[in-house]
This record gives sequence, structure tokens and C-alpha cells, in this order.
Amino acid sequence: MPIIRIQSPAIPDEIHQYRRISEIAGGRLDLQDSVPTVNNANTATAMQSMAAQEIRMPFDQGRSPLDSGDILHRDKILGSAFGLRNFLDKFGIKIGAMDIEEVWGNPTGGTPSQADGSPAWGGSGRGSGQTAEYNAATFLTMQVDLKKTLGPKMGTFNISGLQIRGRSISQDQLAVFNPISGIAADRSFRLFELWYEQPFFHNALDVRVGQMDLDTEFIISEYGGLYLNMNYGWPLAPSMNLYSGGPSYPLSSPGVRVRFRPSERFTFMFAASDDNPPGNQRNSFAIQDGGDSADPSNQDLGASASGTKFNMGTGALLISEVQYALTFGKSRGGLPGVYKIGGYYDTAKYPSYYRNQQGEPLGNPNDRGDPNVPAWLRGNWEVYGIIDQMVWRSRNNPYQSVGLFFQGAGSQGDRNLISFSADAGINFKAPFHNRPNDTLGLGWGIGVVSSGERSFDRQSGAMRQTTENMLELTYQAMLTPWLNLQPDFQYMFKPSAGVQDYSAKTFRRVGDEAVLGLHANIKF
Repeated sequence: MPIIRIQSPAIPDEIHQYRRISEIAGGRLDLQDSVPTVNNANTATAMQSMAAQEIRMPFDQGRSPLDSGDILHRDKILGSAFGLRNFLDKFGIKIGAMDIEEVWGNPTGGTPSQADGSPAWGGSGRGSGQTAEYNAATFLTMQVDLKKTLGPKMGTFNISGLQIRGRSISQDQLAVFNPISGIAADRSFRLFELWYEQPFFHNALDVRVGQMDLDTEFIISEYGGLYLNMNYGWPLAPSMNLYSGGPSYPLSSPGVRVRFRPSERFTFMFAASDDNPPGNQRNSFAIQDGGDSADPSNQDLGASASGTKFNMGTGALLISEVQYALTFGKSRGGLPGVYKIGGYYDTAKYPSYYRNQQGEPLGNPNDRGDPNVPAWLRGNWEVYGIIDQMVWRSRNNPYQSVGLFFQGAGSQGDRNLISFSADAGINFKAPFHNRPNDTLGLGWGIGVVSSGERSFDRQSGAMRQTTENMLELTYQAMLTPWLNLQPDFQYMFKPSAGVQDYSAKTFRRVGDEAVLGLHANIKF
């Protein structure tokens, strides 16, 4: 089986070129290949991580990345696609396809919808809290290196699309803040990204313009990318607090991103994009007449269903991040780490969790005005920090290492559902001597409900929400360079921090949930 060398005597220019395009590839270099083979933050990061591996493996083995080779050892199941990839590569064109398949089931906990729940809540009584569901996504991409066709000073053009199918067990049955899958979304065939990137000053600076998904570059933990829960990708706080979760999978927005690397250690990134991909500000949050439980992120709203909304009429999302890579010690390459701090500001108006439009407590049925029409507040912000740090590497096995990660985010409580979210974990790379590309991990995540939401619960008489915690145990196995299989176990404590179980005849919260899953990545 092909292996990835943790340290190589030199790094070819092609890897530096790929690092310019992909933050995921840059993280792999900074952490000396101790990261998971596949970064599961979303479909794009999964593709980028396997592409970064694809570039390094031929360097270690002395072969071309476009070789077909034996089907069990080639980088893609189709290899060179009967020579088509080799032909297109002459013109700087790279095409790719990845399929991600998942099955999930929850033997404990869960709740049916109110319509299928107990007759005590107006339901049919036919629903159950336990189920098994399937979801999948196919990711298609084309990148064109214009230096090969238009001249050495040109940049890169990228276009990608998604075909999403199946159902989300998190939305249908689990009633959780943290969706157990990072790829589950409403069924659609949609444009994902469409951008052009131009490098300057020998690749020290690059500018990207177009339709972008920010969670392929910002707020990413390299070690956290092992896990399947969505919280380890685009974190819980922005997912729940921004309109439609912001420009994050499977949505994207028009914008500009600037990245500056004055040295191999420092990276500065800034992006300005539209804050609200579907452009909907009404009924977007649960405090606005209950939100839209069938389409909570407005993915199916008009042209947003095809990814061609290109909305620029709501607010601007301004996000910035600083990264610093370092290495402790020198023995056997030392212990590398990457530290990130950042934050965003959204210029749009957000509904208040405290007051209605008459200035009275929101949700109080005794209000003279409408208790369910929140006042509007200008702006929203969040700050965050991320740590990825290798803490141990084997003396005898060059592939074996242990890494820790932490990611935390905080925001104001009067206009957000989540005021604090965090996740952390420990990864064991190459846990078995003959499995150099596998990773075993144990992760934890928490979401803390804001003071504004707790006030709304008190005023409206709803079940009071506090915190949701989750644990995830997972094992990522590279069966071939184009196929990764990942069994997964998650346990959700107090789903959505305490919400009604509609299968019960009484006022009772949804019970803790055990969720089992199997995830596969196939690269074509």
C-alpha cells in the first residue's frame, strides 16, 4: 500500500504551487503529514486533502501523479481516464470527482416531528424517535492553471458543483444543534464555487474573487478535520448564528479573499463576502415565528436551490484570520503546531432575542404588541481561536504520532442562539504498524445557549435550553489511495440543549442519543 512519508528531504515546486491554492495542503506541510488523510470539514476540503496526498505520494514513489498504475494503488479509481487527464493536463486543466456515501442510525434517543408525534401535541402518533437514514454527495470540480495557456503571470480558475441526495437524520430525527454529518444537506444539484485566483510577488500574496465558500479556508482545524460531526468543520456558533449559516457548505456567496504569507510561519487572510447566500432575512431563525423547520438554512429558497442566487443585497460579512506555524524541539523533526486567531463582523441587521418591536420582552404572551416579531439590531460579531499541536511522535515508527486540537468561538448573547461553542480532541496517526495512513480519534464538542435565548424561553414558557455536549469516536482507514472508509460513533448529551420530545405525551425533553455511522470517500 502506498504510504505518505512524514519527512521528505526536499519539497518539489508542485507542492508549493498546490499550497498556494489549498489551505488544506498548507496545513499538511506545516504539520508534517500527521494530519488525517481526508479532511471531512466539507466535500471541498475532502477533495483538497486527497489531492494534496496525491501530489506527495508520487514524489515519495518516483512516479507521475497522472499514472494509472494498478487499480489498488492508483490515486483515482479511473486513473488517467484513458489518457484524458494527461491530455487536459497539457493545457493546465485538472478535473476531479469525489463521491461521499454515509449511513446513520440512532438506537437510542431521537424524536419524531410534531406532525408524526404523539396526539397530545396534535400529531398522528405514527412517528418514532429511532431510525436509519442514508445521505450522500457527489463533488465535481475543474481547475484551470492559466499559466500554461495564457502566460506565466496568470492565475487559477476554479468551478465546482454538488449533487446532494438522501436525507439528514439530524434534521429529521435527532433535533440537535450539532449535525452528526458534515455533508448532509437538502437534496439538490447546485453550483458550489466559481472563482479566479491571482498570485503576486512570487506567490507571497494571492487574491481570490468570485463565488466562494468560506469554510474551505477559514476556521479550519487540520486535526479536527478527521471527525464527521459538522461542528468540527464550520463551527457551531457561526452555523447557528449567521443567516443560513453564512457562506458555508453547501452555500456560497460572492466575495473577495486576500491571503498574504510574508514567511513560511505566518499567514494573514481576509475576506469580504455577502453574509446571506439565499438573501432571506424573514423566518430565518426560530424566534421569527418558529423559523422554517423544513428548510432551516433556506437552501431551497428560489435560485439558492441551484447555487445561482449571487445575492449581494443584505449585509457584508468581513472575516480575518492570522496563522502561525512553529515547531517545538529538533529531535526527529520536532513537534509541529499551527495556531490561529480570527473573527468576523456582519453588517446586517439581526433579530433581538430580548425585545419585540414595541420594546417589550420577546415571547411574552401578555405583550401589547406582537410577542413573536423581534426588534432589529445592527451588526453581529464573533471571535475564535484554533490550536493544532503534535504532542508525541514515535522513535521507532516514522509515521506514528499523536496530535491535540482545540477550537473555540464566542459571540454576543442578545442576537445569537449560541454564545459559545468549542470542540477538542486527540488523534492517533498510524495506530497500527502496518496502517501508516489510518487515524484513530476521540473528540468532544459543546454549544452553550445564549442569555437571549434563555430569556426568550422564560418569557414564552418554553422548555429552557442550556448546553448541548457531544462525543465522537472515529477511525479513518485508507483502503486504497482512492477509497477511505470511516466507521463512526457519536453520543449527544441533551440534544439542542433541551427541547420537546414529541413522541412523549408529557412535557419531556429529547433523551440522549447514541448514533452509529459508516462513511466512505471514493475519488474518481
